[in-house]
Amino acid sequence: MSETPRPHRPALPGARHFEAMTDGADPAERSTAADRCATLLVRGTHGSEDEAVVARVVRLAETEGLDTLADLWSGSPAGSLAGCLWRLYLLRTWVYADPVAAAREFEAGRGQTPVHEVVAGVIDPPGPDEVRLLVDAVLRGVVHGDFEDTLWRAAAFARVVAAGRARVGATHAPTPYASDLSAAKLVTMAEQLEAAARLERSGELG
Repeated sequence: MSETPRPHRPALPGARHFEAMTDGADPAERSTAADRCATLLVRGTHGSEDEAVVARVVRLAETEGLDTLADLWSGSPAGSLAGCLWRLYLLRTWVYADPVAAAREFEAGRGQTPVHEVVAGVIDPPGPDEVRLLVDAVLRGVVHGDFEDTLWRAAAFARVVAAGRARVGATHAPTPYASDLSAAKLVTMAEQLEAAARLERSGELG
């Protein structure tokens, strides 16, 4: 029996990933499937030494599709495991879709936010390959790292890129306003990930 085709949800590169984010809090409700899947990924595989497991977690958005993850997690609250995973995979998908822009904006922002650069993980020079390696290293922490540290690193990366986008993004965006708006969305994501890291520290991230 053939399955009913699911409506296609395009994964747009660059700033448009973040322009789709809402300004307010995420919807309060999330599905049981989203919660169970997120818990399995973050808690069930934690500490695994199986590199195949690590690779599957890192590349989940590639193997399952960003639209599938969106169906699961995009409506989950920012202060939840599912909401955190959605933001982590959104960041990685954007970097892989446009590593040149990611490297350009990271380079432009690193001097503006030196503390966040260190937290994200120093990469020198921050070329396309380096930023891909950085986001992969962050996601590897979901499996056999400290999830709180994973969230802090992802937030720091988002802040560095946001600073860079605000500085040089206007030359690559339709208007300066569009560049500033997408940079602000990245700052919002960083703040949400930082808040989730604090919840994880206190044992309240559900």
